[in-house]
Amino acid sequence: MKVLLDTCVVIWATLSPSALSRQVRDVIADNENVILVSAASAWEIATKVRLGKLAGAEKLERDYLDVMEDAGYTLLSIDTESSLRAGRLAAEHRDPFDRMIAAQALGLDIPVMSPDPLLDGFGVRRIW
Repeated sequence: MKVLLDTCVVIWATLSPSALSRQVRDVIADNENVILVSAASAWEIATKVRLGKLAGAEKLERDYLDVMEDAGYTLLSIDTESSLRAGRLAAEHRDPFDRMIAAQALGLDIPVMSPDPLLDGFGVRRIW
């Protein structure tokens, strides 16, 4: 299975795995699965750390690439097609990071691992 992690799942998987649902933990732990992490998550984490809105995640932000590699995650770049799709999504969800993650999941036809029901408005398949 191939899945895309929402930013909060990236953070919790790294800093507080007990915050994840059992299903999410099982999918992440299964080495047969491909776990994708969007560049939007790196951008969101760096932004929130800079603004002081993500206390405790400074080391995650500083060592982000190493942490992602150690976890075995596959990094997903933001491309023009996904950017256009994100901008065109009709749902009223205003968070640009969530819009990009939803657009990438839709473009790849894969589920997003997230507790956020607002993503459902984009028509993504969501696992929690």
